Amino acid sequence: MMNVTWKVKANDRPYHQLPEFKKKVFLCIKKSKYSGNAIKTYKYNFLTFLPLNLYEQFRRVANVYFLALLILQIIPEISTLPWYTTLIPLVIVLGITAIKDLVDDLVRFGLWKTCEVNSSVIVFSTWPSGANLLTLIVHLGKTTCSIADLLLLSSSNPNSLCYVETAELDGETNLKFRMGLRVTDERLQEDHQLADFNALIECEEPNNRLDKFTGMMLWDRERYPLELDNMLLRGCKIRNTDWCHGLVIFAGGDTKIMKNGGKTRFKRTKIDELMNYMVYTIFALLILVSAGLAIGHTYWYEAIGTKAWYLFDGKDQTPGYRGFLSFWGYIIVLNTMVPISLYVSVEVIRLGQSKFINWDLQMYFAEKDTPAKARTTTLNEELGQIQYIFSDKTGTLTQNIMQFKKCTIAGLIKPFSILCQLVDWSWNRYADKKFQFIDHSLVAHVRSKKDKDAMEFFKLLSLCHTVMVEHKDGNPTAASPDEGALVTAARNFGYVFLSRTQDTMTIREMDQEMTYEMLALLDFNSDRKRMSIILKFPDGRIRLYCKGADTVIYERLSPSSKHKETTQTALDVFANETLRTLCLCYKDISAEEFEAWSRRHKEAQVTMNDREAALDAVYEQIENNLMLIGATAIEDKLQDGVPETIAKLAKADIKIWVLTGDKKETAENIGYSCSLLTDDMEIHYGDDVNEKLTRRQASRRDDPQAYRRGKKKTAEPFFPGSNKNALIITGGWLIDFVDMACECEAVICCRVTPKQKANVVSLVKKYKKAVTLSIGDGANDVNMIKTADIGVGISGQEGMQAVMSSDYAFAQFRYLQRLLLVHGRWSYIRMCKFLRFFFFKNFAFTLVHFWYSFFNGYSSQITFEDWFITLYNLAYSSLPVLLVGLLDQDVNDRLSLKFPKLYIPGQQGTLFNYKNFFISLFHGIFVSLIIFFIPYGAFLQTMGQDGEAPSDYQSFAVVAASSLIFIVNLQISLDTSYWTFVNCFAVLGSIAIYFGVMFDIHSAGIHVIFPSVFTFTGVASNALRQPYLWLTIILTVGISLLPVICIQFLSKTIWPSVGDKRNRKKYEMELKEDDDKKKPAPFQRGRRSRRSAYAFSHAQGYADLIASGQSFRRRPRAHGGPQESIREIPRREAENI
Repeated sequence: MMNVTWKVKANDRPYHQLPEFKKKVFLCIKKSKYSGNAIKTYKYNFLTFLPLNLYEQFRRVANVYFLALLILQIIPEISTLPWYTTLIPLVIVLGITAIKDLVDDLVRFGLWKTCEVNSSVIVFSTWPSGANLLTLIVHLGKTTCSIADLLLLSSSNPNSLCYVETAELDGETNLKFRMGLRVTDERLQEDHQLADFNALIECEEPNNRLDKFTGMMLWDRERYPLELDNMLLRGCKIRNTDWCHGLVIFAGGDTKIMKNGGKTRFKRTKIDELMNYMVYTIFALLILVSAGLAIGHTYWYEAIGTKAWYLFDGKDQTPGYRGFLSFWGYIIVLNTMVPISLYVSVEVIRLGQSKFINWDLQMYFAEKDTPAKARTTTLNEELGQIQYIFSDKTGTLTQNIMQFKKCTIAGLIKPFSILCQLVDWSWNRYADKKFQFIDHSLVAHVRSKKDKDAMEFFKLLSLCHTVMVEHKDGNPTAASPDEGALVTAARNFGYVFLSRTQDTMTIREMDQEMTYEMLALLDFNSDRKRMSIILKFPDGRIRLYCKGADTVIYERLSPSSKHKETTQTALDVFANETLRTLCLCYKDISAEEFEAWSRRHKEAQVTMNDREAALDAVYEQIENNLMLIGATAIEDKLQDGVPETIAKLAKADIKIWVLTGDKKETAENIGYSCSLLTDDMEIHYGDDVNEKLTRRQASRRDDPQAYRRGKKKTAEPFFPGSNKNALIITGGWLIDFVDMACECEAVICCRVTPKQKANVVSLVKKYKKAVTLSIGDGANDVNMIKTADIGVGISGQEGMQAVMSSDYAFAQFRYLQRLLLVHGRWSYIRMCKFLRFFFFKNFAFTLVHFWYSFFNGYSSQITFEDWFITLYNLAYSSLPVLLVGLLDQDVNDRLSLKFPKLYIPGQQGTLFNYKNFFISLFHGIFVSLIIFFIPYGAFLQTMGQDGEAPSDYQSFAVVAASSLIFIVNLQISLDTSYWTFVNCFAVLGSIAIYFGVMFDIHSAGIHVIFPSVFTFTGVASNALRQPYLWLTIILTVGISLLPVICIQFLSKTIWPSVGDKRNRKKYEMELKEDDDKKKPAPFQRGRRSRRSAYAFSHAQGYADLIASGQSFRRRPRAHGGPQESIREIPRREAENI
C-alpha cells in the first residue's frame, strides 16, 4: 500500500488551509507545509541582514578580541589609551565588511531576479510573485521552462504528448517525452473544462528522487495511477510542443530539483581558518607576556615603588592589586600585535583581486559577450590551493554538439582527401547548410548512383532510427544527439527522412520519394548497444538494418561478410582520434523466416514474466548473420581548449574527477577526448572496485588490531606498481572508495544523481582534508557547486542556476586554467606575503613596548607618541604592503601558465603556515630589540652640538619611531618581486607622510590649539637636527636589514624558490622531456569502450511510442462532446498490454 501524505486538490485553494496541512514552526506557531514558489540564492533579507552579517563577522576571533578590548578600555583605571581608538576602527571594519557583503548579495539578488523570468501563465487565478502556486493550473508555451513540478494534463500534441529537454535536471540534452493521462487529455482541452477540474491528487512527500514519482488521481470517483512519465519537473524545457497545461504538485523548495540543490553555506578559506588559530596563539602569547610583566610590576612596586616618594599617587593600593591593573593595561598596550586594520586590508586586497578577475580580457568570451565574474570577494586565495576539481561533463567539457566527421564504406575511410575545401551543398535543397564535409568524391559517388555500398550506407542512416519529425516546421526530434547527427548526414547526402507513421517510413532518395513498411523496431538499450529495424521494401523484399557498437556487431556478422579487417582498421583509426563509432550492417530476410520470428516476437511482447529478457532473446534470433556495410565516426564536440586545460591542471598536480549523469561508455569516450584518460593508464571499473574493496574489508576483519582506532593504518596501496590508474564507476559504487580513488590519476563517476555528486565532494573534503573546486553549468550541478570549497558556474546552454549559486562564473571551461594557475596562484602568493609582512611589522612595532617596560617599572607605559600609535597602521606602513598584496608577481601570467608546477606550493600550504608565522614573530622580536636598544645605547652618554644632551624620552621616541618607519618600508621593498611606479610612490610616499605629519603635530601652532592632545611640541625639529641621531637611525636600519639581505642572497643561491630562474629552467627541461615522450600510441585492443560509444540515450528510445502510434493520431474537434473525443482505434494484439 502506497504511503501518501501529500494531497493537492485542483482549483481549490481553501482546501489547503485546513489544519491537517499545517506544521509547527516554533512553539504554537504553525504555517502551511506547502512551499511558495519563491526560490532564493541570496543570503540576506531586510530583517536578517544585520544579525546574520554580525554573526558571520564575529565568527572571526579577532573581532571578538577587539570587542573585549573595547570593553576593557572603558574602565579608566586600566586604560592607557582612549576607548574611541578601538571603537572607531572596529565600527569602520565591521561597516566596510558589511557593505561589501551587502553588495555581493545584491549582485546575487539582481542575477536571481534577472533569471526568475516567468514565461508561464497562470490560467485561472491571479498570481502574486512568490505566492503559493499549489492547486493552480499553468500554461506553458514552446521553449519555456516548467516553474514547478507539474502533473501534465493536456498538450497541443496528440494524446497529450509533450517533448521535454531535461538538461537542467540530469545534464542530458537528448529529448524525452512525457504524456498526460488519457482521461485528462480527452476532457481538459477547453478553458472552461480546466476551470471546472477538481481532481484530488494523492502522492509521495517531496523528495530528491529525480527518477521516481508515485501517486494517484481521484476524479469523479475513479482512481488513476500516476508515475514519472506524467510529470513535468521544474527545470524541464518544453520542446516541439506548442503548449501544454499542468497542475502544480510541488512548488518552490518542495520541487525535486530544489531538493537536490543543497543549502547555501558560508564558505571560508583555509587561510581564514589558519588566521583564527594564529589569533588564538597571539592572544595566548599576549596573556603570558602581560602576566609576566604584571608580576614584574608587583615585585618592582613592592621593592622600589613604595620607597620612591616621587611615585606616590595618593591611592591606597597594594602591590598585588597594582600588578592586576598592570596586567590589563598591558593587554591594551600590546593589542596591536593583532591590529584591527589587518582585516580591513585583507578585505581590500580580496576586493582588488576580484576586480582583476572581472577585468581580465583573456577570460572574456566575445561570442556571447560574457566576461568572467567573481561573484564573491572572500575566496580568491583559495583558488591557489585547489587539489581536486569535480567537473560536470555535458555542457561543461562538451558543447552538446554532435558532428558527423568520418565514415568507412566498404573498407574505405571517408574522407580520405587531404584537400580542405568544404563540400558545396547547394545541389540539395534539403541539406543543412551548417553541415561540413570535405570529401567531394564521396558526394559524387552517391549522386551518380553507381556506388551501391554508399547508397545502402546512407539509406540505412535515413531509415534505422527513432527520430520523429514535427509536421509544422519539419524539425526532427531525436532520442539522442548522435541520432540527430546521423540523420542530418544522410539528409545532406540526398537521403532525406521525411515522415513516419505507426508502421511506415517515408524518405526521399535523391529525387525520388519512397515509402517503406515498418514491420518491427528493435530499440536500443544500454545492454544491447544496438538497434535494428525490419522494413518491407516496395518490391516486397524484407530487410533488417542494424547499427550498433562494434563489440556487439562483430559477434553477429556472417562468416561471408566482407571488409571486416579493413573496417576494423578504420575503427582503430577513429578510436585513436577519440571519435564515437557505430557499425552499420544489414540482413535480407525471407517472408517465411520473418513470419516465424514475428510469432515469437508477439509472444514475448505479451509475456508477464521478465518481458525484457524475453524480448532480448527474440531479438538475438533475428540479429545474426549480418552483412557489414561500414561504420560512422561522430565527434562529441568538446569546448575549445578543454584537453589543453586538463593537461595543464594535471601537471599542476590537480586531480580532476568527472561526475556525470551520462552512461559509462559516453563518459569514458569523453575522458579520452579531453585527455583526462590516456593510453598509458590502466582503467578500473565498478566490478574491479568492488572486488578490491571487499578484499580490503576482509583483511580488516581478519586483522582488526592493525586497523583499530589510535593505531596508524597500514598503507597498502590498492594499485601496487608505478603505472597510472584511472577509475570509472557508476552511482551505485560511491561508498568506501575515497582512498582507492585518490590513488588514481583520473576518476570518472557515471550515472550519478545531483545528490551523489555532492556526496562525492563531501567524502573527499571530509576524509582527505583537501581543497576542492566544483564546476558545472546546469541546475543538476548546484548541490555540487555549493558543497565544494570553491564553486564555479559556466554560463552555458543549461540556464543560469549554476551561475547563480557559484562563487566564480565564466563562459568556457578553458578559462579555468587561467583562473587557477594565474589569478589563484597570484592571489595566494600575494595574500601569504602580505600576512607574513603584516605580522612582522606589527610584532616589530608592538614589542618595543615590551623592552621599554624593563626601564619603566613595568608600568604599562607606551614607548611611542599616541598619534604615532594611531597612524602607524593607518598611514605610515599600510600602503606599500597593501600594494604588494594587490600587485606583486613572482612570475608573469605567461610563465605561470607555461610552468604549472609553480602552482604546487599553494597546494602544500608552504607559503603561510605556523612555521612562517613564528619566523615572522622572531624576525619582529629581533627588529624590535634593535630598534629599542641601539637608540637606548646612543642616548646613554651623549652630547649635542649645542652642549645639551637630548637624551629625553620624547627624543628617544622620535628616533625609535623614525627607525621603525625606515625599516618596515625598506623591508617591504626587499620583499617586493614586481616593481611598478605605484610601488615606488607608496614606499617613498609613506616615509614622506610620516615626516610631514610628525613635523605638523610637533609644531607649536597645533599645541596652542590642543595643548592636552599634542604634547610633543618641537621634539622632531630639535632631535632630527642632531647628526648623531641620524647616524643612530642609519645604524639601526642597517643592522636590522643586513641579516635579511644575507639570508635572501643565500636562499636564492642555495635554496631557490619554485619561481626562481634556476627552477624554471629545470621545469623547462622536464616539459621538453614530456613532449618528446608524447608520441601517437598504437590502439590497444583491450580498450573496447573507446569504440563502443553507442550513446543514443540513457534509457530506451522512442520505439514503444512509435509502435503504439500515439504520437500520430489526430485529435478530434475541440467542440465535440465527450463521446466524440474518445479515440478508440483497433490495435494490434501486442498494443493491448
